[in-house]
Amino acid sequence: MTSFAWRGILVCAAMVLTVSGCGDSGPTAAEAGETLKSHITELMKERHALDVRITDSGGRDIPCGEGKVKRTFAATGRYGTEKLESDSLNDLLLGSLSGVAPYRIVEDRGDAPLKLANDEYKTRMTLESPGNGQYAVRGETECLPTS
Repeated sequence: MTSFAWRGILVCAAMVLTVSGCGDSGPTAAEAGETLKSHITELMKERHALDVRITDSGGRDIPCGEGKVKRTFAATGRYGTEKLESDSLNDLLLGSLSGVAPYRIVEDRGDAPLKLANDEYKTRMTLESPGNGQYAVRGETECLPTS
């Protein structure tokens, strides 16, 4: 076949994929919610957190306008000693997060919760450990389509 014919076939294939919606349109809220849940539970495992409790099991759609919804998930755990305070605990969580998924820091005002985001998975996380050896992580997805 000539190169002209091959180019025509490739152009047609690209058009069919675009029109049929086979291109990557990103995750649904449910998919991103499951990813968020996985990231937070894996983070607690990476930190070897003790007494992990799920404080928000998520799994439900929270409307956020224009037919889109978001999902949430949160957990707490305990460090081996009560001697570490908020910033140190959040730093430990942040260091362990690199072994779970790549999140970027969105907001870090020092002695406040540390806000993170992952653009690929459309998830956001807040490291908000209160101190006294207690980890706390809360997350939510971006506003996403239900399907």
